[in-house]
Amino acid sequence: MALKSTIFKADLQIADMDRHYYDTHALTLARHPSETDERMMMRVLAFALHADPALSFGKGLSADDEPDLWQKDLTGAIDLWIEVGQPDDKRIMKACGRAERVVIYSYSATSHIWWSQIGSRVERARNLEVYQVPAETSQALGRLAQRTMQLQCTIQDAQAWITAAAESVPVSLDTLKAPATAQR
Repeated sequence: MALKSTIFKADLQIADMDRHYYDTHALTLARHPSETDERMMMRVLAFALHADPALSFGKGLSADDEPDLWQKDLTGAIDLWIEVGQPDDKRIMKACGRAERVVIYSYSATSHIWWSQIGSRVERARNLEVYQVPAETSQALGRLAQRTMQLQCTIQDAQAWITAAAESVPVSLDTLKAPATAQR
């Protein structure tokens, strides 16, 4: 018999002063049996950084053709494709062909090795952004995970803070691949 996903609930209050986005989201997260608390909380962080009423969680680890998070427009076209972890270059290029914008959040202590191996193979993707979250930060986020969570995320000047109860985790991102600038 296959193991079932564990359900987590999070009330996420977002104050994104950079984008002028302020809202509360009631999130239901299905944590795959092979997924860690750290990875699940990275998905929550990615949601907070891109929060929008149209942003939703994909099947993630359960499906090869869906991202961890995505945002579609009213026609069903994919505006935003978000991956967490270290996807291979074929998956990244396939996502870049399907979505207007692709964002990857890598969080492992081995992210620099992963990026040095695939960076040159995905460099031509103009709609790709890749960020690295320090391993200490992702581990601290993982320790915030509970079956029922009350989370606050404050974003200002490209810095984020995730707070649960009395513990606050500062988040800074290292840019591995910046978004391409528009040509005029």
